[in-house]
Amino acid sequence: MRLIPQSLFARTALALALSFIVFQVAAFWVVSRTMIIPVAERSADDLAGLIVLSAQTWVELPPKTRVPFENELARRHGLRLTTVDVGASVDAPRFAFRKEIEAALSRRVETDIKLRGVPGSKAVWLNIPQGGHALSAGFFPNRYAVKVPLAAIAVVGVGTLLSLLTALFLVRRITVPLARASQAASQVGAGQLPEPLPETGPAELAELARRFNTMATEVRDLLDNRTTLLAGISHDLRTPMTRLQLNLEMLRDDPSSARIDRAVKDLADMNKLITGYLELARTTQPEARSHFDLAELLEVVAADVGLAWVAVAPCEIEAGRLAVRQIVANLIQNAQRYGGDTPVELTLECVGDRARVIVRDTGAGIPEDQLDKVFRPFYRLEASRSQATGGTGLGLAIVRQLAETNGWKVMLQNRPQGGLEAVLEIRR
Repeated sequence: MRLIPQSLFARTALALALSFIVFQVAAFWVVSRTMIIPVAERSADDLAGLIVLSAQTWVELPPKTRVPFENELARRHGLRLTTVDVGASVDAPRFAFRKEIEAALSRRVETDIKLRGVPGSKAVWLNIPQGGHALSAGFFPNRYAVKVPLAAIAVVGVGTLLSLLTALFLVRRITVPLARASQAASQVGAGQLPEPLPETGPAELAELARRFNTMATEVRDLLDNRTTLLAGISHDLRTPMTRLQLNLEMLRDDPSSARIDRAVKDLADMNKLITGYLELARTTQPEARSHFDLAELLEVVAADVGLAWVAVAPCEIEAGRLAVRQIVANLIQNAQRYGGDTPVELTLECVGDRARVIVRDTGAGIPEDQLDKVFRPFYRLEASRSQATGGTGLGLAIVRQLAETNGWKVMLQNRPQGGLEAVLEIRR
């Protein structure tokens, strides 16, 4: 059996309850030592002074006036003075601050005073010798004893309860969203897409829910991409493998260089497909950043693909050099393939804290409703699966994955005058 609760809510509630209890005990001790006890001692001393003064006055009064004095003392102060034995033979009943009253009386009469009681009576008595008379003084504790400030204690208790309930309410508001996030994380780990977490509450929790929802969607997209990747591998490799197997079977009966060339071409196609798949798989990890001139890199890329490049001012950035080069090269190849043999333009804008690489063509463009779809793996505007007309369908998927992994933006938009504009935006 575990004595310490395991849940965050239970542990926090227990810690708050213990801290409030300790605080209230300490507060009560301080109030008692600085307020209640001093007031009780002062009241006890006042009562002791009243009893001693009354006894002294009784002794000094003429005998015939003592009875009226006793009656007036009883009526006004609830205090009795008598020389008659009242039968106070038992210990006085317990009441608050009894010890303080006994101590004050003992100091006043300079002898040890013990309060006594009469069986069946609520009054307490003490013997106070004065002027050769054995006087007995009696009073009711409920009139003279300092009462514990119950109202103050009630206020403190209610305040403690309200504070504790408020704290528990606030803790629950924090722990419930965390519990939902934990459950949703378990679902994501199992490959499921949980219901979006409510993006409400305090700013920090709302931001946590927002980021978790984004992460869950990205994880689900990643799993979908991997599923699509496996499906694409099985689909795209099956055709060249079938052709290769057919050519190898035919080579048994009719060896020829043409069939060997076709088999070699099929192997090259398979190698190209596998290379594309591996490139997509490698885009999930960001590349280490380095400092380089983006304008110089674009000049190299333009020379590799045969584009005209006009030298521009240096544009220093901190980024993954290979990732930038691969994205720009893929965008240029996409523009050359689908731009309809139209000129492709490569430009660089380096303003403020951002650098924008722009690839433009003057081809047919892309339908507006498909501008985002073309970034999906294996999605092609060209309906066939032929690499001769549509490629593998992984180029833009690799571009988007590389950009998102490294914290960049890639956008496609149709140009008003015709053609497509692809933009890579990098924070410097």
